[in-house]
Amino acid sequence: MKRRFLKRRFFLATSLLGGCSVLPERPYAARRDWPMQVVRTAILPPPRNGRTLLLRPLSAAPGLEERGLHALQPDGSMAVDFYEQWVAPPALALEQVLRQWLEASGKFTAVLAPGSRLTADFVLEGELTALWVRASNAEAALAITVLDQRGSTTRVRAQSALTATAPLTAIGPAAQVAAQCRALTDICTQVEAVLAPIG
Repeated sequence: MKRRFLKRRFFLATSLLGGCSVLPERPYAARRDWPMQVVRTAILPPPRNGRTLLLRPLSAAPGLEERGLHALQPDGSMAVDFYEQWVAPPALALEQVLRQWLEASGKFTAVLAPGSRLTADFVLEGELTALWVRASNAEAALAITVLDQRGSTTRVRAQSALTATAPLTAIGPAAQVAAQCRALTDICTQVEAVLAPIG
């Protein structure tokens, strides 16, 4: 009697396990990494006796630390794509882009990074406050502060909240990335304009 009961339990268990194997498998979707490509058309040499600028690491507003592409929904919620993402966290990527942009502006003898032994004349701090698509546009925003370190005290030279938009020309992640890069190109141009009087 006991042996018959065990056989029935074994048959039931194997039947249930066999049933699990008929569930459809999810198709594999690989993540794609997108570089932040901001291209400057004019590259100018640095002046011999110009100012030096220290670019501190850019911070990211809450939610923008994630690498996934962001999309602001009509109801105000934020959707973050798990499979389409930037190569690096957006604020870090923008910092590298902005450093190269300012180095090629011809306005500074050197654009320094934290840890440099040189004492910078000016310091640029910033926070990425927007980088997403909404409806048919890409939106980017960067809040910056420029500090003047010349003299015995450090003082604020400029403070600006920069914004830019660029239209989407197609549907899909590639178009989203391209539009956001165009908006960031505008942001870099605006940063250069803010720094122009001190360069």
